[in-house]
Amino acid sequence: MNEPNHQAAFRCSAVILSLLLCLAWSWPAPAAEGDEARIALCESCHGADGDGRPIGPEIPILAGQEFYYLYVQLKDYKSGSRSNAIMSAIAAELSKEQMQALAKHFSEQEWPRMGFPASEEEIQVAKNATGAGFCTQCHLGKYQGNSRIPRLAGQQPVYLNRTMLDFKNKVRLNSAAKGSLIGGYDDAVIEAIANFLANY
Repeated sequence: MNEPNHQAAFRCSAVILSLLLCLAWSWPAPAAEGDEARIALCESCHGADGDGRPIGPEIPILAGQEFYYLYVQLKDYKSGSRSNAIMSAIAAELSKEQMQALAKHFSEQEWPRMGFPASEEEIQVAKNATGAGFCTQCHLGKYQGNSRIPRLAGQQPVYLNRTMLDFKNKVRLNSAAKGSLIGGYDDAVIEAIANFLANY
């Protein structure tokens, strides 16, 4: 016996609704597409996969940097405890989950071997300045960092130099310990340390 038309229509609608619900659960989350767009935005300054090559020496390498450090820096840009006109504006729009996704992506990339040069004189000056072991207590013996502590070895020397000067001159305020430590160094020594670390 055939179903009344309204029952058949109801059954058909229920089947379609069930299919739509299944598709909704299995369809890639919109956040995945958003993550790709945000990664591309980061790469527009930091280079492909965050390796810093195509843009300029003042832009830090992100590829292979410590996950938690990257996440905390984005949080600090968002909160204002670290300031940069471009990064602060970008971070202001990010959620915790989006910041973590970006940090995870770039931390999982391979650190590039850039081969930055340093003179023998700069290396010696830097070794003398860091000889007390204050830097390696946190950044470890090969300056590769650990979790909250950033990798310094092989980072862009211009970026390292500017960052240390920012700590010294209290422009960057999200690590009081670094400001106190670097505050005792002459600018020429800071430049030598930056080149030493980039070459390490």
